[in-house]
Amino acid sequence: MNTLMHTDLNLPGLQSVYRGKVREVYRLENDLLVMVASDRLSAFDVVMPKGIPFKGQILNQIATKMMAATEDLVPNWLIAVPDANVSVGKACEPFKVEMVIRGYLSGHAAREYKSGKRILCGVPMPEGMRENDAFPKPIITPATKAEKGEHDEDISRAEILERGIVSEADYLVLEDYTRKLFERGTALAKKQGLILVDTKYEFGKTSDGEIVLIDEIHTPDSSRYFYEAGYEERQAKGEPQKQLSKEFVRQWLISNDFQGKEGQSVPEMSDAYIISVSDRYIELFENITGENFEKADTETLHDRIEGNILSFLDTL
Repeated sequence: MNTLMHTDLNLPGLQSVYRGKVREVYRLENDLLVMVASDRLSAFDVVMPKGIPFKGQILNQIATKMMAATEDLVPNWLIAVPDANVSVGKACEPFKVEMVIRGYLSGHAAREYKSGKRILCGVPMPEGMRENDAFPKPIITPATKAEKGEHDEDISRAEILERGIVSEADYLVLEDYTRKLFERGTALAKKQGLILVDTKYEFGKTSDGEIVLIDEIHTPDSSRYFYEAGYEERQAKGEPQKQLSKEFVRQWLISNDFQGKEGQSVPEMSDAYIISVSDRYIELFENITGENFEKADTETLHDRIEGNILSFLDTL
């Protein structure tokens, strides 16, 4: 199982390299960013020891397809996709918040609700909801963008403005873009027989002051999907929803006594389990996009990626 766990690319005009939990970002001269989606798996803000075959390719290809499908609504950073694992775009100053939007009481929101909380990020949640019920209308529950090694944290709109993390004028744009993207994402999912349950968007500002969508969009790492068929029946019976998201990994970790808390150890992932996770990601790709997944060559992953990036840069 040849997976991409890290890169060390030799690119012309390189100014800096940032290595996130999953992506590695190379900043070049002329305000160019080269973003490489690795096969690393992150859950509860912890990177797992083993990579997931084709995960980076899947994330990159879903994100770039979704950016193309939403660019009429919201401008984005993307310029080109020179490799299955790579996006190239405009360098931006990222906003230090993630715009999380939730259409249903699931995942983190459901866990908070079960603990007795009825306000999440300053937004009230109605009484009497069951897990996976739809909210009366989608709610925006932002999170701070954590520094390396730290956890993202819930934050309210009021606190974001009070602390000056984002100006009020910019935050209104972020909220507007978030709702527009979620509405479009919901419609795209419905065409594939899916429900877009919740997701997060990240934004940045270009050197000329334009606010643009960055990072990923509507991928299994940033979003949760349910199958639309049978949703109502499962809710009526109080059964778990059939879903496509990274939540199945989180639930496996929880069942093995790991939630990223101090003193907990990451459980061992067998090769069979790793393959099953890869298969689930491929299933998700095909269900979200309606296309067959074509596996890129992984014999010489690093050389392939570097060669394709260099070939693209030669065209500029």
